[in-house]
Amino acid sequence: MFKFITGKPLWANILLGIGILLVLFFIFLQSLSWITRHDKTLAVPSVTGKSYDEAKKILEGQGFDVEIQDTVYNDTAALLSVVKQFPTAESKVKMNRTVYLTINRDAAPDIEMPKLVGQSFRSAQITLQQQKLKLQDTIYKNDFATDQVLEQLYKEQPIKEGTKIPMGSGITLVISRGTGTVDQEVPDLFGMTLNEAKVILESNGLTLGTIQPTGADPNGYVYKQDPTRLTISGNVNKIKQGQFIDLWVQTDKPVPGDSTAQGH
Repeated sequence: MFKFITGKPLWANILLGIGILLVLFFIFLQSLSWITRHDKTLAVPSVTGKSYDEAKKILEGQGFDVEIQDTVYNDTAALLSVVKQFPTAESKVKMNRTVYLTINRDAAPDIEMPKLVGQSFRSAQITLQQQKLKLQDTIYKNDFATDQVLEQLYKEQPIKEGTKIPMGSGITLVISRGTGTVDQEVPDLFGMTLNEAKVILESNGLTLGTIQPTGADPNGYVYKQDPTRLTISGNVNKIKQGQFIDLWVQTDKPVPGDSTAQGH
């Protein structure tokens, strides 16, 4: 071989070398297609909406590898179901390609209850959507303000901001609709317990204002109210629905005609 090569002129050896390189390069290109199985492609099956176990079985059965890429929570999807896949369904990919799945969680994560009291109804709706909570119901109540959130309820009970609740929970909002246009008589709350007075106010469409002292016993007795039942001239006071009535409460039941019984 050595004598064969050395016996040829230089230009012939160069051509021979180039020819050998071209042959090797051609062989490499042909083998590359076989090594990478470039000509072997499959359509990715659709597994969105299926359970993770079912999706994994389908994909692996068709020669794909499976990997969980992320977990999310979607209250409209079944728990532990596939909500997203990549590559997408019907994509043409090589065999042994990994399909990445996004799985719905097996339980709703806890989030903090936002503060909705004081917001407009529209702003509260937007906040609920942003926090992925549901507006379960609305209750309208007479009040000075119009279209404003007065209370936020969870499972029919008031809920404070920052309280942990499951994402997707239903929240009920108590909304103000402004004061009424019809005048009505101020009820006489003197001598009633605070609990009884609250019931009377609510049944008359009136709003409980400040209570003195703060934190008064619900079973304590009302000895003063503002506005009073009677005016200075002795006529019955009239106010509009939704207006506030402030109450003063004491432990002992007041006696009619006592100096503290204003408006009597």
